[in-house]
Amino acid sequence: MALEASDLPLKLRPINDGAQFITTAKGVVMGQIKRINGTWKFKALWRDEVGDWVPGGGPLTDRHNATLDSTDAQEWQARLLADSQP
Repeated sequence: MALEASDLPLKLRPINDGAQFITTAKGVVMGQIKRINGTWKFKALWRDEVGDWVPGGGPLTDRHNATLDSTDAQEWQARLLADSQP
């Protein structure tokens, strides 16, 4: 699945104090950001055709382990979609 304009904006959905899901505008999980050693790190996450989670999978695989010192959804969207805007 490639991201399309209708998937934007990306949104953050809190899991707990140290993690948030990153979802499309339609609610599809693209991954999560986790607070690791004081920095927010992106972990790509995807569901396969059976519904099982695939760590490091999905359309944002190439951005797995990207970091940012922010929990702002617009900043994460810019970071994750740099050079690949739909």
